[in-house]
Amino acid sequence: MTGRLEGRVAIVTGAAGGIGAASAQRLAAEGARVVLGDIDADAAAAAAQDIEGALALPLDLTDENSVRELARQVVADLGRIDILHNNAAIQNDAQRQADLDVMNLDVAAWDRAMAVNVRGAMLMSKYALPHMIEGGRGSIIHSASGFGVQGESTLTAYGSSKAALIQLNRMIATQYGKLGVRSNCMVIGFVLTPLATQSTPPVVKDILLSHHLTPRLGEPEDIANLVAFLASDESAFITGAAIPIDGGVTAHQPSYADFQKMFAEMGSGKL
Repeated sequence: MTGRLEGRVAIVTGAAGGIGAASAQRLAAEGARVVLGDIDADAAAAAAQDIEGALALPLDLTDENSVRELARQVVADLGRIDILHNNAAIQNDAQRQADLDVMNLDVAAWDRAMAVNVRGAMLMSKYALPHMIEGGRGSIIHSASGFGVQGESTLTAYGSSKAALIQLNRMIATQYGKLGVRSNCMVIGFVLTPLATQSTPPVVKDILLSHHLTPRLGEPEDIANLVAFLASDESAFITGAAIPIDGGVTAHQPSYADFQKMFAEMGSGKL
């Protein structure tokens, strides 16, 4: 790695596993001191053991005092905050089963999604921003989703919260850009996190892959690569952006996969 983040301090939320853990590892490999925040403090501590110099702290994004305390402790221990990756989101099995179409949506699931995915990101930004401004620079990176820009038959709360996160990103970029803080949003597609790998049936993975313009599905490390770039000075002229990182899923017509299948069958003589 290049050490392009040497001397900087990064906070990653939802860092106990998956994309968050991969991002924390990559930021550390680039030279940053990394703080892993997660509501599962034990899992965050376990993930931090694999990252040299990393610090794990408990974090409940629904509790403003918890967010404030994490920011205070990071500055007390490490002296500054330069990078914030707002990665955490609530998307466990119980939440997914309650997050249905609008008529059948459990309102509590809606409230949980908004509390963690949007309000939590806002609070983290609120308490990191003063330290970034004091230091003269900062990069905030949000993990949004294709569900925030495309409709779906379920996951109403999740998709709506991710759409709100994309707009929060623009607000932060507009309000604090002249003070040296950049804010960007990753619009993430399907990624083979350990949970997704285990819980997604092969037939579903095949359907998802058919809509990709790449020969494979995404990996957590793919997202971590973009996080490291957005955290670095190499992206100094990029702010307020919502960057798709989805293997091209949102780049084509919805009929793409069906036409590809039809053309393949024509070529094989099946039609």
